[in-house]
Amino acid sequence: MLKERARLISGGLRFVDMAMLGVAFPIAYYLRDHVLGGPGKVLQDGLYPLSTYWPLFAASILVWQLSAWTSGLYGTYRTQGIATELFRLARAFFLLAVIMAAGQFVWKQRELSRLFFGLYYAVAFALLVANRIMVRVAAHAARRRGYNTRAFAVVGSGEMAEGVVDAVAAHKEWGYTFAGYVLEEGASAPPGARVLGRLSDIGDILEAHVLDEVIFGVPRERLDEIDRALSLCEEQGVGVKVLLNFFPSRISKMTLEEVEGIPILAFASAPSEGAPLVGKRLFDLAVSSLVLLLLAPALLALAVAIKLDSPGPVFFRQRRIGLNGREFWLYKFRSMCQDAESRLAQIRERNEMDGPVFKMRADPRVTRVGRFLRKTSLDEFPQFWNVLRGEMSVVGPRPPIPAEVKLYKRWQRRRLSVKPGITCTWQVSGRNEIDFAQWMELDLHYIDNWSLWHDLKIVLRTIPAVILGRGAR
Repeated sequence: MLKERARLISGGLRFVDMAMLGVAFPIAYYLRDHVLGGPGKVLQDGLYPLSTYWPLFAASILVWQLSAWTSGLYGTYRTQGIATELFRLARAFFLLAVIMAAGQFVWKQRELSRLFFGLYYAVAFALLVANRIMVRVAAHAARRRGYNTRAFAVVGSGEMAEGVVDAVAAHKEWGYTFAGYVLEEGASAPPGARVLGRLSDIGDILEAHVLDEVIFGVPRERLDEIDRALSLCEEQGVGVKVLLNFFPSRISKMTLEEVEGIPILAFASAPSEGAPLVGKRLFDLAVSSLVLLLLAPALLALAVAIKLDSPGPVFFRQRRIGLNGREFWLYKFRSMCQDAESRLAQIRERNEMDGPVFKMRADPRVTRVGRFLRKTSLDEFPQFWNVLRGEMSVVGPRPPIPAEVKLYKRWQRRRLSVKPGITCTWQVSGRNEIDFAQWMELDLHYIDNWSLWHDLKIVLRTIPAVILGRGAR
């Protein structure tokens, strides 16, 4: 019942948001064409007929579904604060604007008014923000009068049980009312707390009190004692939640999955949410396709320069380690002499990096064109082909060679739990100017805090880093 209600609320918000996006379109058109445009107005020219813009409006609606999905806009509503909701709303609109701007550039829709679309997104965002605030105000007013509230009891008396009571008490706007504790046998309640009874009396407690939910916060070693209590709650139609933070995991994120109707508790220390990962892959495909198409003439010129500068192939390919240890061929523009690999042993003692990687400022194996390619990071551009093939991502830890991975410490291998990338936190934080251990920590921090928004920020930081050549060798 509670799950159905949550779906109903999420569906209602989605429907209202779509309606607001629809209402914003003619409003923005009116503002641009009649308030700002026309004779004697700020803008002299008018817009094309409104029908001209409908295809792009339809595309915006479709892209909105993706951006709202990847931003988690329609997740749990009751226990989501207004600040979090507005942040996710702003993030969804930002993704929408970036994707639509890229689409207009690719399909060369430059004659359409950018101001109109700016007004459209501004009006739509204002309408959605106003709608969300009104919904919150109405919900809070109803809860203050006793409507749309939920009474809950907590089974347990330890830190977990007290923690959930304190968390709910700190957010009165959620509309939850704490009925009291249900204690395990032999346990005592926190001082001054209300006690409904013992776990063995759970059937009588459910009959004697108005309860919408029962939250079980018992230690792991006492889970076998709650089976009968769960059955009684289910029998009487009372919702049940079981706290699962009794597993000693500091890194992995815990989720509940289902395989053929069998519930499974899953732990993942790498990003695993389907929608954001789909968004990341779409971003990779869009960026890699654009780069390879738009820069094709420049890349061809670089290939000619490499061929004229020194004997050998245009491209350098090397076996690298990808997602979870998968090997693949990585492609780069060749920046070294043809026998660079065989000469590595002669200069290995001049390595300027600690750990298993080799980095050297004045590497004698680098060609004249190669020095330019490395300084400008242009040697990395063929890796967009690896991105297009799905072996790499635009953003992610740099792919190591197999020999380096063999020398990794066990904790460092976790950087292989995501697809390797062309740019990453290390690339925009000094690259070869930071030591190996810090490099590994930056990669793990990226994995633990990954989001599409984080990826976009790294891409934006990469542009000045490449232009200025910070840390490049």
